[in-house]
Amino acid sequence: MQPVAPPTARSRPPRQRLRLAALGTALVALLGTYLAIGAGPAAAAEITLSQGRPATASSVEGAYAASAAVDGNAGTRWSSAFSDPQWIQVDLGSARPISRVALNWEAAYASDFRIQTSTDATNWTTIHTTVNGTGGSKSITVAGNGRYVRLHSTKRATAYGVSLWEFQVFGDDGGAPPPPPPGGPIVRVAEFPADCPFSHRLPDDPIIYPRLAGASHMHSFFGNTSTNANSDYTSLANASSNCNPAIDLSSYWVPTLYNNNVPVEPTIATFYYLGEGVRADVVAQTQPMPLGLKIVAGNARATGGDDSIARWSCLHAGHIPPGKDFVNCPAGTQMESYLDFPQCWNGRDLDSPDHKSHMAYPVNQGCPSTHPVHVPKLRQVLRYPVNGNPANFRLASGPGYTMHGDFFNAWPAAEMERRVRDCIRPVIKCNHDGRY
Repeated sequence: MQPVAPPTARSRPPRQRLRLAALGTALVALLGTYLAIGAGPAAAAEITLSQGRPATASSVEGAYAASAAVDGNAGTRWSSAFSDPQWIQVDLGSARPISRVALNWEAAYASDFRIQTSTDATNWTTIHTTVNGTGGSKSITVAGNGRYVRLHSTKRATAYGVSLWEFQVFGDDGGAPPPPPPGGPIVRVAEFPADCPFSHRLPDDPIIYPRLAGASHMHSFFGNTSTNANSDYTSLANASSNCNPAIDLSSYWVPTLYNNNVPVEPTIATFYYLGEGVRADVVAQTQPMPLGLKIVAGNARATGGDDSIARWSCLHAGHIPPGKDFVNCPAGTQMESYLDFPQCWNGRDLDSPDHKSHMAYPVNQGCPSTHPVHVPKLRQVLRYPVNGNPANFRLASGPGYTMHGDFFNAWPAAEMERRVRDCIRPVIKCNHDGRY
């Protein structure tokens, strides 16, 4: 009997041939996987490590904060003072491999600069040096590792400072995005507060009647303990404050309240810095208040409620309707005053002849084109230990609807910038220390 030869592939039934082909394909795929594993892991993807991370700078010109260079918005920028050297740095949250840095210079650029990394923001390693740079948009390949990445400018190309539309740091994803800023559960309210109790009383107003002692009606002052008719930014910055946080050297003042002609001061005076009343995209572009900014809210010469933005209400007596004039609060409660300051700045002037025209309130949830810079909205909340017949009350300026507030900004620039960056823009409710 002749042995029967095994069937050839050509002689096998079609269905069997298909099964063998599928098996062969699977073996090839398995072999490919094996070879890939044997060759090592695939390269990690390059991602943007810097966007939205905390940024600081050696100096800030006006409202052009460091955070604007890492916000992913090519229409906002950081700008420095007009001197050398200058730097901007970003905190990546943890040490990361750095593969590339992209710079989008404004017209005021650095001709000589270094890219540096650090693990502690104190000791720096240079990973790139540019001499006689030409500005514009540059993509710089680097090799380094660090939590902090800094651009250190040593020579300006123009008479101005140095200015970046965007400062981007790229690196390996490491299997996970950069860690979020430290802190507990996030409350999505754009806010940071300052509690500033009553400091002193004077018939002075360094905004309306500068250097004219006694020219004003009586004011109650909060925060900076030195405020008088001669106060300016320098004197405030070199004085002390009773605020929590004490680093807020700003001055706040209102017309003194009288009960049966006896002055009464608030038991609580809180000044909230808020991101509200405008669209989310406007909040995301909020800029720090510039040093020395003066803002006046309310109308000391109001002749009725229609001329007033004042709000009076009763603490723990919500059934009493609020009003623009004093309200009749039940025994055991306190009378509250609320006042919202304008939050749209013209971007140029720290004051104006009428002390109001450089600021504006939002229109249709945005800042008008005449006042395009959105700054935190200041809300003044005062609680007075009075209740009962409103006829017993008066302000130094007149009836309750003449309530007004004055603000002279003396926050240290870095602290104001940090709070705007960490609290207002990301819509986070922060404590007095500007953290959550």
